[in-house]
Amino acid sequence: MIIDAHQHFWELGKFGYEWLDVPEHAPLKRDFVPVHLKPLIDAAGVDKTVLVQTQHDLQETRWFLRMAEEHDWIAGVVGWIDLASPDCEEQLAEFKDHPKFVGVRHITQDEPEDDFIVRQDVIAGLQVLEQYRVPFDLLFYVKHLRFAAELGEMLPELPMVIDHLAKPHIKHGLIDDWEHDFRAAARHKNISCKLSGMITEAHWSNWTPAQLQTYVDIALDAFGPDRLMFGSDWPVCELAGTYQQVFDALKQCLSSLSQPEQHRIFGGTAIEFYGLSC
Repeated sequence: MIIDAHQHFWELGKFGYEWLDVPEHAPLKRDFVPVHLKPLIDAAGVDKTVLVQTQHDLQETRWFLRMAEEHDWIAGVVGWIDLASPDCEEQLAEFKDHPKFVGVRHITQDEPEDDFIVRQDVIAGLQVLEQYRVPFDLLFYVKHLRFAAELGEMLPELPMVIDHLAKPHIKHGLIDDWEHDFRAAARHKNISCKLSGMITEAHWSNWTPAQLQTYVDIALDAFGPDRLMFGSDWPVCELAGTYQQVFDALKQCLSSLSQPEQHRIFGGTAIEFYGLSC
């Protein structure tokens, strides 16, 4: 079973999608819905996906869950609730028993306060997730990564996963500003990592799998295959490459691993982390 643990959908006019107004994101300013993705995952041999939120809006979570009910290859939905709200637990109650609701994400990288994720009111919301063992996706830039180990210490029973390796500066070949905090996060066994979003952190027009290899190798050494999972980050990846190119690049970067190790990263870890019914 091959699982893409990180993909998105959007439909223009349904929500704001302000990031699509950035000129360099113009290629993404159109609808991306299941009919567009299904041929791509079929061609790559991917069996199922995890659909991840893009909006701080409960309506998007409801929309995604309806999609998942209509398409059995959407194995799970990572939605959104307002972690800072006193209604956080009530919001979670609406979704938590849905068989395809598998986690929560907040777009932490866009918050004006770098320390948003460790604010007292947000920690209270994360404690609600911890109480119900609802996984949480950490969408960080490198500057936020220093908080991951702190969260791992404060919330030892909350499964967390770092999206996109916290977006290291692959384009510039930087490691020193990222590796220490990345490894510190990995020392907490409740934190995993998605091997996703790398090509859009590299040179969009001339990246190579070799440029990703160093970052993949550090992730392998820090987390091991049992806490790593493949994610396409489609359709965002289309800024720099096709779905197939993303899939093939990671296969190449992981080619030295044993088949059982590759199976973990391309499916087993996501199934276990998100509790997918596959």
